[in-house]
Amino acid sequence: MQKFLKIFKIPDLRRKVLMVIMWLVVFRILAAIPIPGVDAIRLQDFLSSNQLFGFLNIFSGGGLNNLSIIMLGLGPYITSTIIMQLLTIIFPSLKKAYYEEGAEGRAKFNRYSRWITVPIALLQGYGFLNLLMSQGVVTRLDFFNTAANVIIITAGSLLLMWIGELISEYNIGNGISLLILAGIVSSIPSTAANAFLNYNPSVLPTYLIFIVLGVIVTAATVFVNEGERKVPVTYAKQVRGNKMYGGVSTYLPLKVNQAGMIPIIFAISILLFPQFIAQASSVFSSNLSLRLNEIVTAIFNNQFLYSGIYFVLVFLFTYFYTAVTFDPKEISKNLQQSGGFIPGIRPGQSTSDVIAAITRRTTFFGAIFLGIIAILPNITQMLTGLEVFTVGGAALLIVVGVALEIMKQVDSQLTVREYDTIS
Repeated sequence: MQKFLKIFKIPDLRRKVLMVIMWLVVFRILAAIPIPGVDAIRLQDFLSSNQLFGFLNIFSGGGLNNLSIIMLGLGPYITSTIIMQLLTIIFPSLKKAYYEEGAEGRAKFNRYSRWITVPIALLQGYGFLNLLMSQGVVTRLDFFNTAANVIIITAGSLLLMWIGELISEYNIGNGISLLILAGIVSSIPSTAANAFLNYNPSVLPTYLIFIVLGVIVTAATVFVNEGERKVPVTYAKQVRGNKMYGGVSTYLPLKVNQAGMIPIIFAISILLFPQFIAQASSVFSSNLSLRLNEIVTAIFNNQFLYSGIYFVLVFLFTYFYTAVTFDPKEISKNLQQSGGFIPGIRPGQSTSDVIAAITRRTTFFGAIFLGIIAILPNITQMLTGLEVFTVGGAALLIVVGVALEIMKQVDSQLTVREYDTIS
């Protein structure tokens, strides 16, 4: 509480916090502006009966609730960032630019991500509108009105990307994550009201179990999200001029959940793909589209089958994304160049093999954790039989991760200012 009060006592930090709040308010205003021709009742029924689009509603910051002009949310930008990270495997020059050229390389990487966001947003916008028109959620539009709506929601997605980058510049957490967090938090009042209106005294034990389960899941999420394997590292003594450096022991932190939310996003993208294929096939044959929709719906309505596929995809993508973003050879090379080594392990390839083996073991537990978190809403529904009570695992992981990140960044800024005061 003392640190929270200190934020508003420091003019510069107070200004940053107020500016972030202002942009979040702008974001919520944009989320309340719907596109024309929306059937609100059908939309709510569609989102409540479709878990995949309910999940995408999280990443749109609640923009899908009323098909706002930012209904795509940050999905296109997140997708383009993932594509760029995957391209670093194919193009070594891109990997070098991102990892070795510092701020200039990362700026180039982000610029390419923004360019890719535009065509992705156009495709997703058209796909969403076509799907929603086929479900009767949006009235049928002619070509020009459809094109106008696609351009509007694409512009909304790009505007949201810009707002996220502006927020990041204030160093009060990552802007993209904060926007997603704001969308999740904004849905809490309606969820609580829905739970209150549907309250049934006969299921009071279920309510209590849900509360206990929520506390346990939150604690477990914090524990695993902050969990790390500490690999001991010793730096050899080096004489430079008249001074001696090194000779200290420290550790290399390897996080249990290195992949974060990305594997769940990958899995959702794969699960959404059959639905878009089914919708796109209507261009060739309406009967084929209808048949494909029936097959996809039958698979996704089977809770056990859907949960199993979802869990396996998240598990596999956790290993895949960790392998893409974490390079044991690069870590070993950096340690060797700085005079560091793992006690009892020869520098070079041996060190790389040890780090890779430890990473595989820690990633296994991280993958199991992410898989359980992903299917947690399905498990809760199957156990309680209540759709109003679902522990949103993905949403919870975002809230915990963003809250911890904000706490660390604010704490670091307060610490810097305390040192400046002392000096």
